[in-house]
Amino acid sequence: MAASHPTQEPLLLPLASDRATLPLAGGKGANLARLVRAGFPVPHGFVISTEAYASFVAANDLARHILSELEAEGRAADLSGGEAHEATSSRIRARFSEATMPASFWDQILAAYAGLGRPPVAVRSSATAEDLPDMSFAGQQDTFLNVIGDEALLAAVTACWSSLWTARAISYREHNRVSHGDVSIAVVVQKMVQSEAAGVLFTANPLTGLRTETVIDATLGLGEALVGGRVQPDHYVVDRCTGQITSRALGAKVLSIRGKDGGGTETVAESAAATQALPDAQILELAALGDRVAGMFDAPQDIEWAWADSALSLLQARPITSLFPVPPGLDPEPLRVMLSFGAVQGMLDPVTPLGRDLFFHLVVAVGQLFGMALRPETQNALFVAGERPWINLTPLVRNTVGRRIVPVITLAADPGVAEALGAILHEPQLQPERRGVRPRAALQILRFILPVAGNVLLNLMAPGPRRRFIVSRGERLLHRSGHISGIAGDPQERLGQLARISAAFVAERAAARFASSCPAWQRPWRPTTSFGS
Repeated sequence: MAASHPTQEPLLLPLASDRATLPLAGGKGANLARLVRAGFPVPHGFVISTEAYASFVAANDLARHILSELEAEGRAADLSGGEAHEATSSRIRARFSEATMPASFWDQILAAYAGLGRPPVAVRSSATAEDLPDMSFAGQQDTFLNVIGDEALLAAVTACWSSLWTARAISYREHNRVSHGDVSIAVVVQKMVQSEAAGVLFTANPLTGLRTETVIDATLGLGEALVGGRVQPDHYVVDRCTGQITSRALGAKVLSIRGKDGGGTETVAESAAATQALPDAQILELAALGDRVAGMFDAPQDIEWAWADSALSLLQARPITSLFPVPPGLDPEPLRVMLSFGAVQGMLDPVTPLGRDLFFHLVVAVGQLFGMALRPETQNALFVAGERPWINLTPLVRNTVGRRIVPVITLAADPGVAEALGAILHEPQLQPERRGVRPRAALQILRFILPVAGNVLLNLMAPGPRRRFIVSRGERLLHRSGHISGIAGDPQERLGQLARISAAFVAERAAARFASSCPAWQRPWRPTTSFGS
């Protein structure tokens, strides 16, 4: 295992150290260290680095045992995945509890603990594959609260190290194709906050995806009751633009978890359904802190917090990994309606850059059919987010005519999309800004529709000659498509040319579908783009 080869990195780091990076301090430790250095209210503490874990593993020859257990699990045929992971985890963690650490290592940890004043502490696992932008690994490793005394601290540290090998952690890494040999673990030791209220804060609404809303869940006592799903918390929503509380729902809060005098925690019955866990002033203060944290990390954050002695503390910050990305260049405001082109077409996988470029050129070609001078980089009908194309329906939704047309089209394309659209049309930011169709837009539409209608009538009146004309036109288009073989330049230039030619071919083929030999005023307008250009 990679962690079994210690180097000369430090065993312990101050929580404010600029060396408390992901490889040495794990995800949680690295994020907390950034918060401390930026001046945020974070409880004092220190980090037991991944080097200490590596030294512990090496001193007790645990890497060989871990590898042996994982290989044995892979060969086992009598247990299913979950049961196999539980059995493997139990055996590995038993070895950790039996292992010993050289006295000099323990002495350094206890000296750092004494430097804090030997107070009650929270001992938190911090894996190197944890709290990352693309994977959170939240809850996979152990945390111990209200740890008091030397022996309890050392036992908690060892338990945190062994929690790298919980059944959930093993399964999660395998599911996400993270090699067991590529991960290690640090331990964060901080002064315990005996909170009056605690909870989690999301700087974007995790249910709706709105980046303009801060969502706060709060309960009495320690946040462990909330994180463990044992209590119905208060739920507050703050508008990030106005700084106002827009929603509050008080939870039952029938219990709380609080620290005991001798160490550890206890569950206490509460009767607080009518009591707000966090006052309004602290809700707004906490939301403002969350905004600053999200700004520093340049990404929406999931933050654990505590309130004690009239002061707020931040206990953890990690990226919200469940949010779908916003198209680059688009701000969270104003509210927009975007339709997944791939979902409507049944293409759920990411679209390649060439495919996306082709879609952009198709939008330009269609715009040209309506007399619009567009370029792929200036059009605002199609955007890319999550490597998938999205159609911008906002201008249609904000128009009285479009609001009647869009639901009909989406219902025909995908009933699920129509249902989702109906749920948001009442939003104030999506109400019509324009009534009817502007004269210029009406002229562009008529300029396209009238020739089409005329050609449909001609096709019905003279199907034979029309069929021969359209077939002849198609043959000419196919012949002109031979320009594709003459594409030259470097790979990127060739891909761009191919996308433009393909888009022009599709657009001209669509125009040819309605071509006719009727008088000039009946001939459909055709795009100026040609294969030779």
